Amino acid sequence: MGISIMPDPAYLMTMRDGTIKQINPSTGTRVWTVPGRGSRPQTQTTGETRPVSDTDWTHGCAFCSARYLETPPEKARLIRNGDDWQTLEHVPAERLFDTVAEFRAVPNLFEIVSYNYWHDNYGYVLPAPIAAHKRAYLASDQGRRHVCAVQGAKMRLLGTPAEDIASLEQDQMLCHADGFFGGSHDVVIARRHWVDGARTTTDLASAGTLTPDEHEQYIRLTLHAMENLYTTNRYVRYVAAFQNWLKPAGASFDHLHKQLVAIDEHGANADQVLSRVRENLNFFNECGVNYASYHNLLVAENASAIAFAGFGHRYPAIEIYSKSAKVRPWEHSSEEVRDISDLMHAIHAATGPDVPCNEEWHHVPVDVDVPMPWRINIKWRVSTVAGFEGDTKIYINTISPHEVHESVTKRLYELRAAGAIADIRIADECSGAPNPLKYNPSLW
Repeated sequence: MGISIMPDPAYLMTMRDGTIKQINPSTGTRVWTVPGRGSRPQTQTTGETRPVSDTDWTHGCAFCSARYLETPPEKARLIRNGDDWQTLEHVPAERLFDTVAEFRAVPNLFEIVSYNYWHDNYGYVLPAPIAAHKRAYLASDQGRRHVCAVQGAKMRLLGTPAEDIASLEQDQMLCHADGFFGGSHDVVIARRHWVDGARTTTDLASAGTLTPDEHEQYIRLTLHAMENLYTTNRYVRYVAAFQNWLKPAGASFDHLHKQLVAIDEHGANADQVLSRVRENLNFFNECGVNYASYHNLLVAENASAIAFAGFGHRYPAIEIYSKSAKVRPWEHSSEEVRDISDLMHAIHAATGPDVPCNEEWHHVPVDVDVPMPWRINIKWRVSTVAGFEGDTKIYINTISPHEVHESVTKRLYELRAAGAIADIRIADECSGAPNPLKYNPSLW
C-alpha cells in the first residue's frame, strides 16, 4: 500500500481578511475563526470565593476523602507509601478509612447507561466474581448500611418523598444494589479538591497541578477501570472516557475526576472516523500529525506520544496521539503510558486550572477490524454555541490553531524550565518526521 505524505490544504485555509476556515478531517465539522472575536477571556470565575477552612480539605464535596461513604462501594483505589504505589481492590466498608486513596474508582451514582439497561435489554447479570464481591460487602452491617444510605440519598435526589424512603425495609433498599457493584459507568476520583497550601476556594487542584508521577497513576487507574468494563460485560462495544473540568465544561463537582461509560454501540464519532480509516489506513498520520507538522502546529513530543494544536474543532483544542503500534490503551507498555501521560499533564498544566475544559479519549472499538491510534483531545470550553452555529452548522472558534499553538508552547517552555512538567520536546524541537504514528502496520 502506497503512503502519501502531502497535505490537503482544504482542512485549514486563511482568507484575505484574516478569517481562518477549518474542516475537521475526522468529522467534517466546519469551523471559522473570525478576526476580532478572539480577545474574550479564557478563564472562568468559579463563583463565591472564601478562605479554605480546616474541614474543607476533607469535606469540601462528596468526592472528598472524609466522605467515602457518600459514593457507591469502591471498585479500586490507589494508595501511596513514599514513592511506592499500591492498588487495593474492593475495599470493604469497615476498612475504607484505614488508608487515604490518592485515586479511587467508584460506580457513578447517576449512570448514563444503567445496570437495568444491560439487564433488561441483554439479560446481563453480575459475573460470578462481582456477585461474590457484592455478597461479601453486604455481609457486614457497615456494608449494608453504606449501600442503603447511598441508595436513599440517590432516591432523595431523584425526588422520592422522605416518608416513602423511610418506609422501605433494608432488603427493599438492597434489591437495587446490583448497579453499585456491576454498573457500567465509573468515576475515577483524585484525592485533592484544592492544591496543597491553598488559601481560598479558587485554588482548585486540576490535572495540571498534579505531579507528573501522580498524573501517571491517575491515567493507570483509569486504564484499569476501562479494561475492567470491557472484560466484565461482553455486550459492551465501546467505553467512552472523558474528563469535564469546571462547571462550564459540564462538571457536577469542581473536584478532579474522570468518567468511563460503557455503551453497546461505537458512537457516531467512531463510526465517522472508521469510514475514513477504511478508505485510507494511514488517515491519522496524513490528515492529523503530518498535516499539523506541515502547518507548524506541533506542540510537544516525546518517545511515544505527540501533541499538536487541533483544527476543525468547535472549541480551541490540543490533540495528543500515542505513537504506539498497540491500539488498545490498556495494552500499552509502561513506558508508552508514561509518555502519553506526560504530554497530557503538560498540556493541562499549560492550560491552567482556571480554564474549563473537556478531555476526550478515543480508541479503536473492541469489535473493529482496522487499527486506530489511542488519542486524546483537550478542548477549552471558552465559548458558547449560539444561534448562528445552530442554523448554519458552521462553528465560531474564537482562538485559531496557531494562537493555541503559540499560547501553549510559550507556557510549556516556562513550565519545563521550572521543572513542573516532564522533560519533553516543545514546538520546533519536535522531529517533524512524517508518519510518526505506528498503529498503521504498513509502516512497520
